[in-house]
Amino acid sequence: MTGGAFVPNNPIHFGFAPGEVLVVTGAGSGIGRAIALRAAELGLAVAAWDLDSAAVTATAERIVHAGGTALAVTADVCVPADVERGFAGSRALGAIRYLVNNAGPSSASDLGFDEGVRMAVGSVRLVTETWLSGGVPEGAALVNVSSVAGNLMGTDSAWYCAAKAGIAGYTRHLATYRAGEVRSNAIAPGMTDTPRLRGFAASEVGQRSLAKNPLGRMATADDIAWATLFLLSPLASYVNGVYLPVDGGWAVTQ
Repeated sequence: MTGGAFVPNNPIHFGFAPGEVLVVTGAGSGIGRAIALRAAELGLAVAAWDLDSAAVTATAERIVHAGGTALAVTADVCVPADVERGFAGSRALGAIRYLVNNAGPSSASDLGFDEGVRMAVGSVRLVTETWLSGGVPEGAALVNVSSVAGNLMGTDSAWYCAAKAGIAGYTRHLATYRAGEVRSNAIAPGMTDTPRLRGFAASEVGQRSLAKNPLGRMATADDIAWATLFLLSPLASYVNGVYLPVDGGWAVTQ
């Protein structure tokens, strides 16, 4: 599912050239969907990946109906064959210059430590290495979605903390040793109003957390999306290896 020629309908273009291709994993809902939608507004052609076929198809359809270019890919980012097939299909849009590794299990998932880390960190490495092995255009950039959890604070889930710290560490490895191929950064959302955290703000724990947040609210998915797209964009061409918290200042109050 693709659209035609698209003129960006956002006055802030971030320096992206219209039609450059972005792969976003976990684009069926929440932060991933917001990144896909906002990227299309900036003129990027978006390959939206997700396990949920109906959800990711809906994301792509919204982009196409708005005049953009998008392709829906149903894939499990933990499965090498799915990832290979996903990139083969996504290249129908053109050479893939940008990647956002957003997919991963929820912190509420009932996973053992080893399995949680394998799924969360291993999938990011699998997708990234598969993409790079196929060759990438000059100026390629990626953003990995980490978290303030495990990096700036601890949470109840041991595997989630370890995995999100691992993603930040892997990003620094890429920024140091793969800089000739790709510019790499990590975004670290705090509390974000997405389906995964639906009802959190109204809970006792949520109220206590929000009371400590200097901005007094959860992030929107768009708050995370715009910061992610800045890191990807040519405006951030000298930003490499950064771990960027986007949490309203929540972590500094802990």
